[in-house]
Amino acid sequence: MQVREHIREFIVESFLYGRDNGLKDEDSFLDSGIIDSTGVLELVAFLEEEFGIKVQDGDLVPENLDSIAKLARYVERQLGAKDGRS
Repeated sequence: MQVREHIREFIVESFLYGRDNGLKDEDSFLDSGIIDSTGVLELVAFLEEEFGIKVQDGDLVPENLDSIAKLARYVERQLGAKDGRS
């Protein structure tokens, strides 16, 4: 399963109760009210556990975490850096 698909599945199951509701990869979690501050903690735990990355405090910004597309790019960057490709 690709990173983006895995993240989408988690978001839909954990925050949308299994209903996609037309969620686009670029939709803002904050603007849509999908994820609140507690949800961010759950999201970070998921990213660290599922992808084996460490989300630094400085990375907890909307540019990295505010949509499925942004999350996928962030995770792929982190995985690349972890593997020495970045």
